[in-house]
Amino acid sequence: MNYGTTRKVFISYHHRGDQRWFDEFTRMFADHYEIFHDNSLDGRIRSDDPEYINRAIREEHIVGSSITIALCGAATWKRKYVDWEIHSTLHHEHALLGIALPTATRGDQGKIVVPSRLHDNIQSDYAHWLGSWATDPQALKAAMELAIQKSQDTGKIRNEREKMGRNLS
Repeated sequence: MNYGTTRKVFISYHHRGDQRWFDEFTRMFADHYEIFHDNSLDGRIRSDDPEYINRAIREEHIVGSSITIALCGAATWKRKYVDWEIHSTLHHEHALLGIALPTATRGDQGKIVVPSRLHDNIQSDYAHWLGSWATDPQALKAAMELAIQKSQDTGKIRNEREKMGRNLS
């Protein structure tokens, strides 16, 4: 099946909590997209310097992509590296797509809790939100293309929040 241009996709997720979902996503879609993620959190970047880690995220991972997909599971919204990856994505004016994992946390009103920076950009209509786990390559392609289309209006980017200094728990 021809999917046209092969998109370079950066995946942001909570490594410890959602690794199996990242593995499943990769298994389902690696034939259709060039998928990569930040291995630095698994120990490749050994540093306590947040600016060094931020630069490594930007230069080694975000810069080569056209879209970042944030896989939103139970604790994704609490993770500083996910926040930093979304920050870098917005800094480079790349497309942003959030996808709810089946394990996603729901708030008091039944809505899925996502990283604050992602939420800001869903609200401004810069980012696209896919409220359920994607298994169909055509549905994922449509969501990605919509996110890329939305990203053309860079005036909607909301990236003013201070970057998270630590994980929330």
